[in-house]
Amino acid sequence: MIRKDFLKLMGFGSILFMNPKFLLSKNLKNKMKQEPNYFEDELVDNSKIIGPEEGERLDLNGLSVTFKVTSELSNNQFGVYEISLPPNTIGAKLHYHRFMDETFIVSQGTLTIEVGENKQKAKTGTVVYVPRFTPHGFRNDTNETAKLILIFNPAEKREGFFKGLYETLSEEPVNPKKFLKLYNKYDSFPIDESNMIQTEK
Repeated sequence: MIRKDFLKLMGFGSILFMNPKFLLSKNLKNKMKQEPNYFEDELVDNSKIIGPEEGERLDLNGLSVTFKVTSELSNNQFGVYEISLPPNTIGAKLHYHRFMDETFIVSQGTLTIEVGENKQKAKTGTVVYVPRFTPHGFRNDTNETAKLILIFNPAEKREGFFKGLYETLSEEPVNPKKFLKLYNKYDSFPIDESNMIQTEK
């Protein structure tokens, strides 16, 4: 069968389908449909409302940590955690971070915060910003419970640190090597490795 008879048999639609120019035009239109829109925002609602009693909570000897905004929720941009410290309890001894900043917001009671060589009594409403490489620690030296909001930026999967801390401090006696390994994995470096465990005064 010669080409002319073949095209006649297949019909005009097939001629268009086999035409390279037609195929190119069709592919171009499909590609244009897939092009991103550079001029308009694509709006989404990924918000999350966490109530006062909501969030995963870890309890250890009266000290509690509640996960509010997690690394997963914020895509590791930052983490928000609520800490409750019973009377005369150490939250953390002097340490520093290399890759994240930390912010303390005292929501109840009075917190003793060490930043560098300074020690300050932080009352309710006090905000303390601690950038990376700044030695810091905190404790409750009063006879009343103290509460604070702790913010890490970025989060560096801080939930893993708190869960590991819960496991480590639940052991008797606390293993210093395990404690230090946990600290270092989650970007925490004690100033004094011989005196770094918060349950030991």
